[in-house]
Amino acid sequence: MDARPTTPVPPPGCPAHGTGGRVPLYGPEFAADPQAYYSYLRHYGPTAPVELAPGVEATLVTEYSAALQLLQDSASFRKDARRWRAFNEGKVAPDSPVVPLLAYRPNCMFSDGAEHLRLRQAVTDSMARVDSRRLARSTEQVSSYLISQFGSRGSADLLGDYAKQLPLFVFNELFGCPADIGDRVLFGISGMFDGVNAEKAAEVLFGAVGELVALKRSRPGDDVTSWLMQHHAKQTDEEMVQQLSLLLAAGTEPLRNLIGNTLHRLLTHDAYAHGGGLIDEALDDTLWENPPMSNLAPHYPAADMEFAGQRLQAGELVLVSFAAANTSPVLAATRQTGSRAHLAWSAGPHACPSKEPARQIAVTAIESLLNQLPDVELAVPEESLTWRPGPFNRGLAALPSRFTPVEPVRRPAPQARPEPAGRQQGTQPSAKPERAGRWSQFLNWLTR
Repeated sequence: MDARPTTPVPPPGCPAHGTGGRVPLYGPEFAADPQAYYSYLRHYGPTAPVELAPGVEATLVTEYSAALQLLQDSASFRKDARRWRAFNEGKVAPDSPVVPLLAYRPNCMFSDGAEHLRLRQAVTDSMARVDSRRLARSTEQVSSYLISQFGSRGSADLLGDYAKQLPLFVFNELFGCPADIGDRVLFGISGMFDGVNAEKAAEVLFGAVGELVALKRSRPGDDVTSWLMQHHAKQTDEEMVQQLSLLLAAGTEPLRNLIGNTLHRLLTHDAYAHGGGLIDEALDDTLWENPPMSNLAPHYPAADMEFAGQRLQAGELVLVSFAAANTSPVLAATRQTGSRAHLAWSAGPHACPSKEPARQIAVTAIESLLNQLPDVELAVPEESLTWRPGPFNRGLAALPSRFTPVEPVRRPAPQARPEPAGRQQGTQPSAKPERAGRWSQFLNWLTR
């Protein structure tokens, strides 16, 4: 048998000509089989040259120990995107589709040092005040409401009808959004991630969050927005808007994918049949093997340096591939059942500040769905499912399902709810993107 090493074979369409030898992490080929790309990228070593969008170059860390080293080394690697050399030199177009997720914003994700500590502490302290019982109750109520919208049909897209919407509704409740503001928050975040008039959607989101900040300055409540505002970090209104928008957007999109990817795993793997305690196992396996954010954690070397055997320039864009690092063949061979040492929540000073609430929401949402629709199954062949393109997220475009039609029982209304619909004191009238928005309909459903 010939034991000589063989040259890795690129997956279809990889690498594309015209990318300067860099491997493209976009397009339908990458979305269809990212693991084939990661396998090919590993032949470069712990890091590899990639292209995130046409003309947007980056170095991708694909090896677990190297990724962990980078994430924990805040002295050598910085988060402030104003250091991004290629963007500053005009090599990346401001209208590139990846810029909205990578460009600098004054929040804890894009800050370093003392400023990061101040902004981050406000977030972690405020999220720590979220009561797990209240969170479970809110998630169950939203789940019952969403299922009531499609349960009698006997079929649903578990992405569009359920996983996509549930995190938005739960976060609206946690952040104390009244009806009018909540409608526009849902409209804004959905539009930004769906890519439908993203610029207008972002404008709507930031305008709505600005009104929420103004409202809570005059009428604080028992919610994350008010807790952030009352924190000793003493954030300005602009900082509040940026921090809240980050929490809403960065919290809902990964959670949508986590719920969807875990449901996909449960519906396509016989080992998880009959649910029960296996939901936790399926969720952990998803975080290891199909994490909701596959490639992100942008960092910039503070100075020219050598890292993992490669020379990096100051200000060069370096990303971590959580998906590749988690599925390293060496790591997979030694991984123990039940281990949660994956990097899906990131690591180091910028690790996800709300992973416990996010995990609770995901588990509760899946349990509630399976309890109310116990015979739910995939309605199409698994191979016909498609995954959304893009370098950062890992999420299905749709998850068609079928089940025995049901008439879900409405859960009791929460003890503490956002204010009723209508313009609140401290807010200004503005054009609504939709009439009788989804959040208003949910609040009305709760009080029927």
